[in-house]
Amino acid sequence: MNRDLLSSLDWTLVQSFLAVADTGSLSGAARQLDQSQPTLGRQIKRLEDALGLDLFHRQPRGLTLTEQGEAILPAARRMAAALGDIALTAAGEDRGLSGTLRITASLIVSHFHLPEIIADLRAAAPEMAIELLPSDTSENLLFREADIAVRMYRSEQLDVVTRQIGWMPIGAYAAPEYLARKGEPKSPQDLMTHDVVGFDRSDLILRSMRDMGLPMTRDHFAVRCDDQVTYWELVRAGCGIGFGQRPVGDADPGVVRIFNDMPIPSLPVWLAAHDAMRRTPRVALAWDHLERGLAPILQPL
Repeated sequence: MNRDLLSSLDWTLVQSFLAVADTGSLSGAARQLDQSQPTLGRQIKRLEDALGLDLFHRQPRGLTLTEQGEAILPAARRMAAALGDIALTAAGEDRGLSGTLRITASLIVSHFHLPEIIADLRAAAPEMAIELLPSDTSENLLFREADIAVRMYRSEQLDVVTRQIGWMPIGAYAAPEYLARKGEPKSPQDLMTHDVVGFDRSDLILRSMRDMGLPMTRDHFAVRCDDQVTYWELVRAGCGIGFGQRPVGDADPGVVRIFNDMPIPSLPVWLAAHDAMRRTPRVALAWDHLERGLAPILQPL
């Protein structure tokens, strides 16, 4: 064991270890941490040298933890949690508006709804720098990967304050070119014989269809894509019938809403922030702007 390196072991090496353990590859960890793959490889090697242990099995499809890696994983997670607590405690004592605020939201919400709200927020607090994290994955509020989140589900994390601010209405849409080519479906049951644009790994559309009595499977989707902004462009291009937020679809001249009476479930919209951050001036101001800015496009509670 390299005792000099171990005595000065920094968080970066442990963070890299956790990212590789969670993603199973250097490339995945590099994307998660916004670093290069060679840098991640060197950091893992430094940690292994410091500990005198082999932490990962190198395999063609990625990296898996060795027994030694499994053994230190709980301690590494405790270290991450402790550093998260320190960061949150320090941030919670911040009483000014200057500094950086990190907002995370889904790709669609980030792309279509948040720019104007963020512009309004910047006008109200020009000293505040804002980082927007468009993501359909769950950014971790506990480790300050984001300060405030707009989510379509309620966070179950401890110490996270949540508030549902409304319901996002969902509609079925198709491009006029597609309808001219394939005909307009007369009832939801006609979806079984139409081209449908669906998600790839997410089962959200399938679950909604089944709730409405349509026994669709993934194989019914003519085109599949999990990136929701790209998904919407596929619908606009005429790849088939798709589903989207009504404030987006109704304002888009490139699509037509069909099945106006179809009972498509709306999605709940929540704001979430860590309890230690909720009352800080930056988060409190952003919370108010998000709630007020999103209200016109949401169905009330």
